[in-house]
Amino acid sequence: MVSSKGKDPEQELNELEAHLAGTLRPVTPPRDVVRRLRERIHFPQPHEIASHLRGEWRKMFLVLGGVMSGFLVLITVARAFFYLAGRRHG
Repeated sequence: MVSSKGKDPEQELNELEAHLAGTLRPVTPPRDVVRRLRERIHFPQPHEIASHLRGEWRKMFLVLGGVMSGFLVLITVARAFFYLAGRRHG
């Protein structure tokens, strides 16, 4: 489909990308901002992750069971709805 200016939309997009590539330049953040972010972000060691998961496996099991139960209820309600809707039209 051709736009109101008579140009192909793909051609317009290519022109816009070329213009933005020349206009937008990478910006380096101040060192202070990078330092504060690195202090706030903490990447735990693998042994910390493993010990955390070992301690909370029961909670994770309950959450997984709850999610599975919720999906079963949702599927059952959907099947009942389609069954009732099919009986009315069938």
